[in-house]
Amino acid sequence: MTFFKIATTSMFLTVSAISASAQSALQEILNEGVLKVGTTGDWNPMTMRDVATNSYVGYDIDVMTQLADDLGVEVEFVPTDWKTLVSGVVAGQYHITGSASVSPARALAAGYSDSYFSLATVPLTLRENEDRFTSWEDLNNPDVSVAATLGTTQEAQVKQFFPDAEHRIVEAPARDFQEVLSGRADANITSNVEANQLVAQYDQLMIVPVAEARAPTPIAMLLPQDDQVWINYVNTWITLKEEQGFFNELGVKWQLLAE
Repeated sequence: MTFFKIATTSMFLTVSAISASAQSALQEILNEGVLKVGTTGDWNPMTMRDVATNSYVGYDIDVMTQLADDLGVEVEFVPTDWKTLVSGVVAGQYHITGSASVSPARALAAGYSDSYFSLATVPLTLRENEDRFTSWEDLNNPDVSVAATLGTTQEAQVKQFFPDAEHRIVEAPARDFQEVLSGRADANITSNVEANQLVAQYDQLMIVPVAEARAPTPIAMLLPQDDQVWINYVNTWITLKEEQGFFNELGVKWQLLAE
């Protein structure tokens, strides 16, 4: 290879590296002074939207507000839903998402931060069904309908766990547990985190007393897959906040962890 070719190749790699760095969401956030966060607003206690005020509260909301504060920027919550959560971050509609279950399917298109919490899946039903459903197996029958929300990890799980049951997949803003409350489904599956909140909120609901929860899964933030600069920053931030006890404190505040 001639000196000219070597120099040209070196210059191309240097320019490419500078370009990749310049395109990072991190620099865009700092330049514009705004961190855009995709959030669904329908996952209690992680993210809950008040329709009247168009404001959000929850564990994720506190996490992202603190991230923006540490970056020295404002936070803007961008409404999304589960079926478009990944495509939104890929398309650049927001720089990052709130908590999402880690899954290989999502990782094909988007990047993940390090995990900072884990959850598992449990079934919910009406209290009037307490004698009818006492195990996972009781739900896997042709005369049983089990609901899940489109775009969530539970959408795939409901088909995996209950191949013989009827599957009711609902699309946001409808939610799977609403199908149970209305009598359109016998049960739904959701994270143990949300299940605990729902049974506290709705007296009619109960967690099916299964022997154990299924599919223990880490949760993390979704980011642009090819933006290693931004991913590195977020992971460094998560590590620091874990050491400072930030996530534990929030877990207690939002009843994800015992005091």
